[in-house]
Amino acid sequence: MNESNTTYDQGMVNRRRVLGDAWVDKSLTGLNDFNAEFQNMITRYAWNEVWGRPALGDKTRRLMVLSTMIALKSYEEFALHVRAGLDGAPESRLTPDDIKEVIYQAAIYCGVPAANHAMSVAAAILREKGLLPNKETP
Repeated sequence: MNESNTTYDQGMVNRRRVLGDAWVDKSLTGLNDFNAEFQNMITRYAWNEVWGRPALGDKTRRLMVLSTMIALKSYEEFALHVRAGLDGAPESRLTPDDIKEVIYQAAIYCGVPAANHAMSVAAAILREKGLLPNKETP
């Protein structure tokens, strides 16, 4: 096995651990001649070289990703990581309060409009998962 295969395989282990098998399997079904090389690269670098570093645990990285996605206004990716965080392994699973605190922090450092939208996205996911009542209160 060459170095590229080793880093890809370890990246895939990390990717599956963080995002879950269902999401990764779904993303792999979309591989084609145009995006396969890109997916290979992000699996090797993002999921192995970064998520595989020992200094920060998965929970800390999850919180950082949520905050970064709010700052970038990348709400589709934010939603992906909210779901993955809520469904993650017990040692890195996020609670609704964890997610709320990230959004509060982001409101100050990234702006209220970005955090407001993130709050709506997160609330919809929490309702979908039965973690928030359907009726909102002000």
